[in-house]
Amino acid sequence: MPMHSITARITGLMFLSILLTVLVLLYLANHQMDLHFGNYLAAQRSGMGMMSMMGSAEQDFLDNIHRSLYWVGGVILLIGLLASYLLARSITVPIRKLAEALAAVEMGQYGQTVSVDTRSEVGKLAGVFNRMSRSLQEQVSLRRRLLADVAHELRTPLTVIQGNLEGMLEGVVDKNDETLNSLREETEYLSRIVTDLRDLSLAEAGQLSLEKAATDVNLLVHRAVSMLEPLAFERNVSLTEEVTPAPSLSLDSRRISQVFYNLLTNAIRYTPENGEVRISTCTLSRAGSDWLQISVRDNGCGIAAADLPYIFEHFYRADKARDKKSGGSGIGLAIVKQLVEIHGGFVEAHSEECQGSQFDVFLPVLPYGNSS
Repeated sequence: MPMHSITARITGLMFLSILLTVLVLLYLANHQMDLHFGNYLAAQRSGMGMMSMMGSAEQDFLDNIHRSLYWVGGVILLIGLLASYLLARSITVPIRKLAEALAAVEMGQYGQTVSVDTRSEVGKLAGVFNRMSRSLQEQVSLRRRLLADVAHELRTPLTVIQGNLEGMLEGVVDKNDETLNSLREETEYLSRIVTDLRDLSLAEAGQLSLEKAATDVNLLVHRAVSMLEPLAFERNVSLTEEVTPAPSLSLDSRRISQVFYNLLTNAIRYTPENGEVRISTCTLSRAGSDWLQISVRDNGCGIAAADLPYIFEHFYRADKARDKKSGGSGIGLAIVKQLVEIHGGFVEAHSEECQGSQFDVFLPVLPYGNSS
């Protein structure tokens, strides 16, 4: 065992303390034994009118007592050494496991965990490491999936554009208005993905600039409904609004309008013909704070319980399809979540299959000038 290890140091310190304790006890016990036994003999001899002296029997008795004390001290030292070593190992073994797991994480083996069944500080440290390691593994997995999804989403429109352009150059594809309009739609879709990814990355990094001003949220709701009425009419979906008087909030109206637009567009897209989409506002108290709640409700196909926890992740789509006509790029809800959170709010989703969905946006009600 290396002497610089924690186990050796703790064992040595514990054994040294026990050794000193045993030596002191032996010295005191032997000294007291000689002193008191000598006094006893002196008293016995004086009572008999004889000079105090110690015979061979008395000396043998004292020698046996001293040897017994030395044996007891030795046994105590051995027990102390073993107990010190076991105590040191109980502390250092979990630390060594943590060090090995950290080395594995350093080598790129994410998700390492340490099994430590103790409530001590070392056990708490191991618990924190396990949570950190699992979180790191999840983040790495999400990053890899994000890169794969980004590549997939960008490759599709680029392939379409490249194929049509090559066809035009080779004379295989006609250069008519229909083809050019199709290429323009693909470039617009591609540009929208790049813009959304940029906004999403800035929002997640906390670097998305906001132009806040006193804003009437009900007015933003009305504008979003008016903007999307043609889409709702095209899909034969009823789009209505129910607003209640709301205080003026300090918001970036353009970003919050984007939140409403994304939620309403999704609701209309997944609501069948003759369905209904409703957006409403109200103020309420929750967790000791005042909030403005904006709810978007539809009676569409709903979201499966297994998919509901992941709908705000990048590129996650419950149908697993990659057709932009049936479900967009798959980052709209992720943008909604980030834009709401950088305004100090949060968003919740409630849904059941075949029962429709409801998305609730909560924005803090703070006096203008007090919001960050």
